Amino acid sequence: MSEDQRRELLANEQDILKALGDRPYDIESMAAISNIYRAAAAIRRRAEAGVLADVGLSWGGFAALWVLYIWGQMETSRLATECDLSKGTLTGILNTLESRSFVIRERPIEDRRKMLVELTPTGAKVIGDLSPRFNQFESETAAGLTAAEKQQLASLLRTIIGGLADSD
Repeated sequence: MSEDQRRELLANEQDILKALGDRPYDIESMAAISNIYRAAAAIRRRAEAGVLADVGLSWGGFAALWVLYIWGQMETSRLATECDLSKGTLTGILNTLESRSFVIRERPIEDRRKMLVELTPTGAKVIGDLSPRFNQFESETAAGLTAAEKQQLASLLRTIIGGLADSD
């Protein structure tokens, strides 16, 4: 982030404070959560426009391939949960991935209500080739942080995620 962008972000936060006046808001939490959202959106946009565009994947498509690459075949309901996607959104993503021969879906004979998804050899090659480049993108994105800061940030975000999971 350039110094001008940093100043603009801080100025925006000051504008929010002025607009809220004397009302009792937890400004520190507001700033922390809104900046998590901004950071996540910026990372997603940059990844989709860069490394993921090279292979024509959306963020959701990448997430689905990655989860299947790491954990193997699974039911669509678990895949949706692991990718933090609605089942409807996942269906659209899987339609695209299947049309590109990256995944296959099948209903197990023992329970036709379930749908299993697995990578094809083509899908495994795509995500296997893409993952080092995506990790390079992650490294470049976090380059302004020390190793200790990266660990601290990951820990703090896990705390927030854990607090949200506890309230589900």
